[in-house]
Amino acid sequence: MKFGTYYAYWEEEWAADYVYYCSKVKGLGFDILEVAAGGLMDMTDKQLEALKNAAIENDIILTTCIGLPAQFNVASLDETVRRNGIEYMKEIFKVMDKIGSKVIGGIIYAYWPVDYSSPVNKIEERKKSIESIRELAVDAAKYDITLNLEVVNRFEQYIINDAAEAVEFMKQVDKPNVKVMLDCFHMNIEEDFIGDAIRATGDYLGHFHIGEANRKVPGKGHMAWDEIGQALRDINFKGGVVMEPFVKMGGTVGNDIKVFRDLSDDADMEKMDTDIAESLVFVRKKFLG
Repeated sequence: MKFGTYYAYWEEEWAADYVYYCSKVKGLGFDILEVAAGGLMDMTDKQLEALKNAAIENDIILTTCIGLPAQFNVASLDETVRRNGIEYMKEIFKVMDKIGSKVIGGIIYAYWPVDYSSPVNKIEERKKSIESIRELAVDAAKYDITLNLEVVNRFEQYIINDAAEAVEFMKQVDKPNVKVMLDCFHMNIEEDFIGDAIRATGDYLGHFHIGEANRKVPGKGHMAWDEIGQALRDINFKGGVVMEPFVKMGGTVGNDIKVFRDLSDDADMEKMDTDIAESLVFVRKKFLG
């Protein structure tokens, strides 16, 4: 297993200086820096090259993540919207290739966050989603990119809500570079037992997000870390384990993630660094045994 963190732990806005975070997360002991795929789209070729070089210099693996905006919903029954989403994803693959990133995860099979003010048609939208992911898998393979479809809770999406649905989706897509991305924050809501869900996902699991049920760094809540670690060892998981804590209010990040009270105990940046570095030591011990 390789261990990483999402840059937005420290940020109020999704736009950020990813080059800075390459050295920062390396200094904290991480192997992986996960960045926002949408943010890459706003970078120039020169900036993308600088990010690639910074990752190489710091021996950091770059992974990306995105929840597709509604206008790029690849599960849409509106064919124009669906095609726009597919073309947007294909452009993301191109910029990922420029920074040497081979892994993308998130809600790349529909859109996020869900809008329940309009009716949903899960059966038909799921069919469109599978069709889109099959096409995207072929294009992603040109760049040796793996698509990791994130399983999220019912309040944020409806196409894939638990590991069982994800595995069935994988079987219907039937592409070797399409995998499941589980996230224990969402699993805490949807799964009967997190360990059983991980084992049931098995070889389909390609990427794993971690954080407490309260959105804090691992070790500052009640998540069943021993159970999770044992399950990952049971399936011989070798992929990326990426922390995704959100503890600060404010900005677009705080609003989108719904952080409306301070979860950091009023931590400054130095304390946040200490907290996540200590969490990494905690997680390594729990997951590696």
